[in-house]
Amino acid sequence: MAVMRTTILPLALAVLLLVAACTPRASGGAGPPTSGPTEGAGTGFTLPAEGLVLQVVHTGGFLTPQLLAARLPLVSVYADGRVITQGPQIEIFPPPALPNLQVQHVDAEAVSVLVDRALRAGVAGSADLGRPPVADLPTTRFTVVTREETHVREVYALGAESPPGPPGGDQPGSAPPGGPGSGLTPEQQTARAELQDLLRALVDPASVLPAEAVGEQEQYLPAAVAGIVTEWTDPQTGLDTEPVPWPGPPLPGAPFEPRLGLSCVLADGEQAQEVLAAARSASTATPWLSEDGRRWSVALRPLLPHEKDCADLAQW
Repeated sequence: MAVMRTTILPLALAVLLLVAACTPRASGGAGPPTSGPTEGAGTGFTLPAEGLVLQVVHTGGFLTPQLLAARLPLVSVYADGRVITQGPQIEIFPPPALPNLQVQHVDAEAVSVLVDRALRAGVAGSADLGRPPVADLPTTRFTVVTREETHVREVYALGAESPPGPPGGDQPGSAPPGGPGSGLTPEQQTARAELQDLLRALVDPASVLPAEAVGEQEQYLPAAVAGIVTEWTDPQTGLDTEPVPWPGPPLPGAPFEPRLGLSCVLADGEQAQEVLAAARSASTATPWLSEDGRRWSVALRPLLPHEKDCADLAQW
């Protein structure tokens, strides 16, 4: 039985949903073909013909090791125009087992515009971003991939520059920069504000691109699903936790982070579809039964188009 709740993660102070509800169509995420590298105007770059070109992820923060390992990027932009973001999640406890991933397509020029915007916002820069005097918040990592080089920019506690602080979880924030007690200089506040504005634009490309350049959002259907596995323990919530037979490869899978008791299992092809089907009626607290009758906690992590296996998740 599920009950309504107002927060999901311990560090959440507010949740800002920047992506509107999508149309109930499903997509495997296949984008239109590209004919070759795309020249970027303004900041002088050339995009690769395929693959990931722009991504924003959270790293660290006050989450369990299992949730850290299964964390999804805030946004991923591909050379073929696919933009994958986290959609709104129903606020029930326990949360659904599957995240609500959305995919939409933008045209080739729009991809260049987004990458150019990221470079102008400081992803390739070296300005001092400072560090707000707050603990246990995630670091936001921006990555831009061009044919010339890969740029990575990290900023701690982005969105925490002003009371009451940042939203929790993995939804991008909108707190105004600076203010008394922020521990940041005006220059640092300005640099962080540019990255914050960039994040808001990337998770909602329709807000900064012409309407004709942006397609409608659809449900993202992955070709493979990873499971970050640990031994199941009763969460003592008083709610029903009916076990569900695991339809994927044998649990607990291969060692992922043995020091933390984590392993990883990968389901693809028909097994991936069976896992997705079983997970639609499961929650994050559901115990999954292995063939020998043991119960396991499995944090499901759909693989993105550029990811191949569990090793690609070891970025946390």
